[in-house]
Amino acid sequence: MRRPIVSHAISALALVALACVPAHAVDIREKAAVCAGCHGDNGISQTENIPSLAGQPDQFIQWQLVFFRAGSRKNEQMQPVAEEVTNEDIRSFGAYFSQMTPPKGAEDKDPDLSKKGAQVAVGRRCASCHTDSYAGTKAVARLAGQREEYLVKALHDYKAGQRVGGGVAAMADVAYHMSDEEITAVAHYLAHLK
Repeated sequence: MRRPIVSHAISALALVALACVPAHAVDIREKAAVCAGCHGDNGISQTENIPSLAGQPDQFIQWQLVFFRAGSRKNEQMQPVAEEVTNEDIRSFGAYFSQMTPPKGAEDKDPDLSKKGAQVAVGRRCASCHTDSYAGTKAVARLAGQREEYLVKALHDYKAGQRVGGGVAAMADVAYHMSDEEITAVAHYLAHLK
């Protein structure tokens, strides 16, 4: 008689546990489906000038959403989406995308350009914030494997003072002193990192 009661109790506890965990996971997956329209399935963008979110550090994603929601970082597509997210959503999105497998750099068909880009990255001390593997950390973006044209756009935006948010002073200072050729080279290098 005891065995069925224990078995039913364990089953009931398992069902309660399952009911709690997937509800949140399903909820964030449903909300993130909106993100997939631009940022791609599994957070890997297939759209020009739209960044991949997969593998970005949790705090980085959270801060970018806060900047978009506050209107300090501007983007026509992101503004209406960010205005609707709650603080809980922001924390959930950060955790959700940070756990995804980041994009891997495509085959490098211009290793000479990557070599120049690596020299630029060393000269500009990019690794001092973005880490030696360019995987980012805390509120600092992952650059390795990011879309090349997006990296070029982001650097030009920093250089022109059009992008604001975390680290803007450091990024504006770095980008301001970069030539177009250096921007192209470092973006190519970072995009092709595996």
